[in-house]
Amino acid sequence: MGRRAVTLAQDRVRVRVPATEAYLVQRVLDALLREGYLGAGVLVSLPEVDDEQWLDVGARYLPVRPGRFLADWVLRRPAVAVRVSGELRLVEGLDDVLALFTPPDDADVDPDERTGYAAFVDECREAREALDLGERHRTATFDRLVDRHGTAPTGVAGSVYYDALAAHVDHPVYPTARCRHGIAGGALRRHAPEFAPEFALRWAGVPADLAVRHGQLPPWWPTSTQLGLPDGFLPFPVHPLTWHAVELPGGLPSAVPLLRVAPTLSMRTVAPLDHPDVHIKVPLPTSTLGARNRRSIKPGTLTDGAVVQQLLADVLREEPALRARVLLADESTYGHAGHEYLGYLVRRSPAGLDDSRVVTAAALLAETPSGRLVIAELADEFFAGDVLALFEAYLRLLFELHVTLWLRYGIALESHQQNTSLVLTHGRPIRLLYKDNDGARIDPTRLGRVPPVDDQRMLVRDPYELSDLFTAITVHLCAGAPAFGLAERGVAPVDQLLGLVRRCLVEAAAAHDATVLRDRVLDARRLPAKSMVIAGTLRSKARTGATDINKYYGTTSPNYLLPRRT
Repeated sequence: MGRRAVTLAQDRVRVRVPATEAYLVQRVLDALLREGYLGAGVLVSLPEVDDEQWLDVGARYLPVRPGRFLADWVLRRPAVAVRVSGELRLVEGLDDVLALFTPPDDADVDPDERTGYAAFVDECREAREALDLGERHRTATFDRLVDRHGTAPTGVAGSVYYDALAAHVDHPVYPTARCRHGIAGGALRRHAPEFAPEFALRWAGVPADLAVRHGQLPPWWPTSTQLGLPDGFLPFPVHPLTWHAVELPGGLPSAVPLLRVAPTLSMRTVAPLDHPDVHIKVPLPTSTLGARNRRSIKPGTLTDGAVVQQLLADVLREEPALRARVLLADESTYGHAGHEYLGYLVRRSPAGLDDSRVVTAAALLAETPSGRLVIAELADEFFAGDVLALFEAYLRLLFELHVTLWLRYGIALESHQQNTSLVLTHGRPIRLLYKDNDGARIDPTRLGRVPPVDDQRMLVRDPYELSDLFTAITVHLCAGAPAFGLAERGVAPVDQLLGLVRRCLVEAAAAHDATVLRDRVLDARRLPAKSMVIAGTLRSKARTGATDINKYYGTTSPNYLLPRRT
């Protein structure tokens, strides 16, 4: 879908760039600019075009305006201007825009730079295909969801409905989140949450002496006999995409597909149709949010998730004000065979949610089949139509929990929008449900003990590691991003929404010695931000020095929580 560059004076002959492609170009350029990949740039004027600001990044001119959410500058239109034979030309198509920034093929360029950028180009193209596919099938998907769930489903079973809606909302920061490396076309339609499919899991037998199992499996878990496996082999679930793409060492394939499931927002986590209170996480042969961010399952993450779950349960027992309002999924049942593609997690949701709405925070800004926002429909039912009242109730509990964990116990969770769910029940205050806690950071000194985690990167003693994770996940993704999103959708002015975020954070901090929170978050001139594209795809760990690509804070941004001077 390459587009030819044309002169700015020849707009009448330009080939129109599809809306989804223009949207992706905007996100990609914003990300490369935000993360510093294009360099600092120099502000210039291009009077032959307009009287607004342009950023010169090596004789390539970006039309910019001041940014506020995680960026000093953002594009005001998805395009790049270049001079060809002294004449300005506008480049708008994805392929041509990406070609403008390809590292030169010479000895002065790090080979890793060229390799990383080539991978990013492929990632962008796969994201474009996925976006186009999602848009083409959006109406059919929504019809299927309504037929299956109705328009206001309850319980954990209903959460899959909201996950499918959330899958149509892109990641607040990562520009090509729709890309699942190597999975496209029919494979996406049959297995990705934005298409609301159903499919059967495959199974493999693992010799009992190679298998490690922890916890109690559900009574409906398939038996070796049902799967046609010989004695001495234990059933392990295998995603169909993994089944066809990965050799499973030590695994004996079963010819019997068993257990119908639907994908959750995570895609590698699936919900059995007949047992919706239990989800099963299985490895996928792909990467998301970066080519290096593989969706396999390392055995240590299973044990670490269970350790942090127990740690959080211990904290909640000590915090009566939070105990009844924060819920934890049970992630203590799992199995692995010492291989990243032979493992599984059985996630059980708390009992008693059948009459509640269980909605991932990632779905709040999603559009429902009726064309309204999810948060607006929830506000109608639970907050007399007041969207800001719902948002405030969510923020208050969000910050009360995470500030307490950080400042009192030395724990910061990587509980982004996908891992945080709102639980709304008539006659009860809002609750939050948490899952997938293997990415936490813990200060053993403040906690008072050393938790037995497998991944030693989880144990930190630099207080800024906790504040950076708190800022990047709880503040940016769970509070700031939805605030800006609500403003973009006309719910309220952005300053009103950001003032609400700041007020709720200030109130949560009041019960603690919050010096580090004030210095690093509330009153800081700039805030740390993740360089997700650089760490995940563009550059190697050797180049970035990142020990964890999901916690690489390679840049900073203006503090949007500071009150604006008038």
